[in-house]
Amino acid sequence: MRDLMRVGPDADLTEVVDILERDGAVVVENFVDDSTLAALWADFGPSLDAQSFEDSWYNGTRTKRVSSLFARTTHLTPVVTQQLYLGAARAIMQKPVPMWIGKSRVEMTPSIQISGTQVIQIWPGQGRQPLHRDDALHLRRHPGPTSRVQLMLAMSDFTAQNGATLMIPGSHLWDDERAPLQEEALPSEMAAGSGLIWLGGTYHGGGKNVSDAPRTGLTLALDLGNLRQEENQYLAVPRESVLAYPPEVRRLLGYDRCPPGLGWYEMEDPYDLVSSDEPTAVR
Repeated sequence: MRDLMRVGPDADLTEVVDILERDGAVVVENFVDDSTLAALWADFGPSLDAQSFEDSWYNGTRTKRVSSLFARTTHLTPVVTQQLYLGAARAIMQKPVPMWIGKSRVEMTPSIQISGTQVIQIWPGQGRQPLHRDDALHLRRHPGPTSRVQLMLAMSDFTAQNGATLMIPGSHLWDDERAPLQEEALPSEMAAGSGLIWLGGTYHGGGKNVSDAPRTGLTLALDLGNLRQEENQYLAVPRESVLAYPPEVRRLLGYDRCPPGLGWYEMEDPYDLVSSDEPTAVR
């Protein structure tokens, strides 16, 4: 079984893409700086403190989850645009698709978009989450093209004892009949501020917390733009919160058109509408 590979934040993007396509996961140490991590804690900490535990065998009964993250902070730009994460997602998913339009052969490159976002806090006494593939949400078949690249940012240290995310390296290459086994999974141990990147077809799950303190991680997913977002960002993030982010992030939140023609508003680019000073017209 392969160990999880580790790279620094200045690693070569091609190397990271190669690791992801081979292993399905990679740890990027020092993914964000201390000031970004502190700002995220300041914005999400009160929400976590106020949140109740989940009541679900799948999501955990000793686990807290906070969603709608882009509405709760203005400090996610360096997370979602981190060069190795966004760069790898673009390299792996944004590949030209050939098609014929009449007598012309053209190639269309899909967009990518922010899908689900959550802060997940696993408390002592929480058991292991069932191993799963996140791209199962879109009923993807395996092996096949990657439609999701996901991140888990360690907001606190991740250890084998406190519930570090469990990963099965190489499992993105398995077919749909091979079941994952717990003994195949490795804990993604990493220091606070580091990030785990993995492909949507890689089996993983939250670990068991047998320590005396909670572990906290921030996860977000980038999906192909021609798939429905897991979390409805148009309801989760109000317009004024979208405008607090730079243009690239606004488009990643879904205010974009995915070629050849998904997501338009009145046949126009929805980015123009969200960025306009004019009120939305009701028709």
